[in-house]
Amino acid sequence: MPKDNSIKSVLIIGSGPIIIGQACEFDYSGSQAARSLREEGIEVVLINSNPATIMTDKVTADHVYLRPLEKKYIREILEKHKIDAVLPTMGGQTALNLAIDCDKAGIWKKYDVKIIGVDIKAIETTEDREKFRLKMMELDVNVCKGRTARSYLEGKEIAQEIGFPLVIRPSYTLGGTGGGFVNDASKFDAALNAGLHASPIHEVLVEQSIMGWKEYELELLRDNNGNFIIICSIENFDPMGVHTGDSITVAPAMTLPDTLYQKMRDLAIKMMDGIGKFAGGCNVQFSVNPVNDDIIAIEINPRVSRSSALASKATGYPIAKIAAKLAIGYNLDELQNAITKTTSAYFEPAIDYVIVKVPRWNFDKFKGADRSLGLQMKSVGEAMGIGRNFQEALQKACQSLEIKRNGLGADGKELTNQEQLLYSLEHPSWNRLFHIYDAFKLGIPFKTIQKLTKIDPWFLHQIEEMVMLEKEIQKYDLETIPASLMFEAKNKGYADRQIAHLLDCYESEVYTKRTDMGIKRVYKCVDTCAAEFEAKTPYYYSTFALAPEGNTIEGPDNESIVSDKKKIIVLGSGPNRIGQGIEFDYSCVHGILAAKECGYETIMINCNPETVSTDFDIADKLYFEPVFWEHIYDIIQHEKPEGVIVQLGGQTALKLAEKLNRYGIKIIGTSFESLDLAEDRGSFSTLLKDNNIPYPKFGTVQNADEALELSRELGFPLLVRPSYVLGGQGMKIVINETELANHVVDIFKDMPDNKVLLDHFLENAIEAEADAICDGEDVYIIGIMEHIEPAGIHSGDSNAVLPPFNLGALEILQIEKYTKQIALALNTVGLINIQFAIKDEKVYIIEANPRASRTVPFICKAYDEPYVNYATKVMLGEKKVKDFEFNPRRQGYAIKLPVFSFNKFPNVNKELGPEMKSTGEAIYFIDDLDDDFFQKVYSERNLYLSR
Repeated sequence: MPKDNSIKSVLIIGSGPIIIGQACEFDYSGSQAARSLREEGIEVVLINSNPATIMTDKVTADHVYLRPLEKKYIREILEKHKIDAVLPTMGGQTALNLAIDCDKAGIWKKYDVKIIGVDIKAIETTEDREKFRLKMMELDVNVCKGRTARSYLEGKEIAQEIGFPLVIRPSYTLGGTGGGFVNDASKFDAALNAGLHASPIHEVLVEQSIMGWKEYELELLRDNNGNFIIICSIENFDPMGVHTGDSITVAPAMTLPDTLYQKMRDLAIKMMDGIGKFAGGCNVQFSVNPVNDDIIAIEINPRVSRSSALASKATGYPIAKIAAKLAIGYNLDELQNAITKTTSAYFEPAIDYVIVKVPRWNFDKFKGADRSLGLQMKSVGEAMGIGRNFQEALQKACQSLEIKRNGLGADGKELTNQEQLLYSLEHPSWNRLFHIYDAFKLGIPFKTIQKLTKIDPWFLHQIEEMVMLEKEIQKYDLETIPASLMFEAKNKGYADRQIAHLLDCYESEVYTKRTDMGIKRVYKCVDTCAAEFEAKTPYYYSTFALAPEGNTIEGPDNESIVSDKKKIIVLGSGPNRIGQGIEFDYSCVHGILAAKECGYETIMINCNPETVSTDFDIADKLYFEPVFWEHIYDIIQHEKPEGVIVQLGGQTALKLAEKLNRYGIKIIGTSFESLDLAEDRGSFSTLLKDNNIPYPKFGTVQNADEALELSRELGFPLLVRPSYVLGGQGMKIVINETELANHVVDIFKDMPDNKVLLDHFLENAIEAEADAICDGEDVYIIGIMEHIEPAGIHSGDSNAVLPPFNLGALEILQIEKYTKQIALALNTVGLINIQFAIKDEKVYIIEANPRASRTVPFICKAYDEPYVNYATKVMLGEKKVKDFEFNPRRQGYAIKLPVFSFNKFPNVNKELGPEMKSTGEAIYFIDDLDDDFFQKVYSERNLYLSR
């Protein structure tokens, strides 16, 4: 059936602020769906309250409503626009829940809006655990033994009936919220109570525990004719018991025999068919008993998910794009494969490589948090590695995490305490993968490791093999290592830095040695069809080839052909984490679009599968690679760009500026010297002093004794902070000598080579920040925001108001003057963010960041101006500040509302201080300061201030 021509306008519901369990994968899918519908001439109206996303940008939809995801705002939109259909499958659980609420309230019916991409019955069947269980039994699909409890008493009865161990799963929750395993009766009462409270309809499924079984996922698409395709099989490295969002996952499935895969495939199709006849996507999760291969269905999600974003990036098949087209009536055989442009979309992708996703956690932000992994998702982001084999992909994913490791192993940071290792193997936490490696290295028997982790032996053998390879390498030095062994190490994903550690030499020496041996990085295409057809979309990953001269080993050919156009590389921001989120992806995408407008061939390097920047049709070329020096340097050598943009990718990209500068690679925009000056708190304060700009008294120390001495001069309270950190990491306000000594010792233990700064902390000061664009001669301030909370709470955790609501003309004048002075003194070319503390009508400088910041997308949305586009053109030297006609839309106030995920860590107090803890934010518009919402937030401004 061709396109349904009665659908002229579609409402897409977004997913709201980033929280643990629902991240920027929905920015990716929502953006892709909107572009897909607009290609068909359909008017796209979008509602989402997240200001940091590309999804809420004018480039994505015809009409964007930055409003809270509530029924009254849906009504408001439907009063204004004639909407024919709503697509609720692109905004995660939040969008589905809102669609159901609107359906129950009769809103869709009243305004004659049809639901596409899913049907309400299917959502209810999959979300209500009891309905799902009964439907599966009706379809003859095995599920765990269990029943739904709607009361405490009913839950106790079910537990008695089934027996322990049990699992509790609340209905209608996201990311496993409120769920958990209960191994004996003593813990059951508390777990049941928590589950009933976590479910919005106060019901839980109490069922048998299948902890330790293997877990698999299939991504399906189905059209109106009932044609199905399986996009991808995904295998969880971690067995059942760890939420799939917290599991290391691998595609395609590595240990799934074809007979079992076919069985699973048939079951998945039967399940999707059984819940409804809608056209769209589904994610189905299965568990397999490793003893007898029994298959049990765990759940089915009738929407795009975190896993479908992963499957899209893994295969190159644009699931959200195709799902949106299926939703408006097209069938799979009527659509084109977006990568080859010559074959049909009605095919199942074939991949001749392996992808590994490793989650990224931020437990260090939540002191006292329970770090164990279970049914409730706790990771804040993820990195994906692509390689020709599992080991190469695993190493690349580990190199992408930015947790001060150089990959898996070979960096001298192993845990050698046997007791701690054995505990970690049995009780999974964020570092269990590293501890499996450490256990093999220590000589703990394979059987013991397998028994404690329940991880499939195939995966464990892969890691054991890597430990054996390292032992072999250590028999040699740089001069004597055979080329075949060097090739094997590179082939298994080892970084030059890791090999240098094993050979006890420098990274640069390994690079020279392997290059002399003819071992070079080559680039392969992600083409959806295992190279059977030519791909038109340049989406690449790297692997290794050995030059044939005199050697018998030959790797794959290089598929990335270099053009003679002028090129620019944009460095992405890697995996999401607290302090560096989706706002940098927004900036990178706009940077790419601006550079394209200026006639550059654009090249994106990033390793985050959730983002819009890693969509295959944003940049002219996408390298899905770790934002890790060795990978970046090889791409630069290959592509020879005009330069590299680092100021759009957050701290991840900024940290590489020093290396780029040392190797003589041009940094586009603000120079490395200026970036470094702003990062080095000591040098920056000297610059302020030279320019007569006020700042809190400060000093630099190198040990606890010096800190105590300096504290007597500066006076308490003190703000203690290391240089070169993001998101306020390691920052603390201390009020006495004991606290000061303890914290300084902690910082040096964690960051031995860093400098520690002590600033006199200005109590009861107002905090504000300004963002500006500078071309080295002129400065344009794009916005000044005043924080509602007092100074002392990290700017990312503060409610902030644009424009300022409580600052006098004199204070604003000082802010404007100092912003311009600092931007010029730092020779800024591009964006700069400056933070201020205001006390007794005097403005002091806290810090300056000559890069894109969290507030830039917020100001762009509030003032309806594409500031990142302008700043990129300034960085490239294509435009000057005075070339732009700035015309901000200034009506009322916009409030930035931080969003926290403290519910994932129930035993952690919601205390806010200089270290950032929010996972995302929303934007809220008010007409004036009498607004009830503003008054409530303002009245709570001191509530959570801690040290």
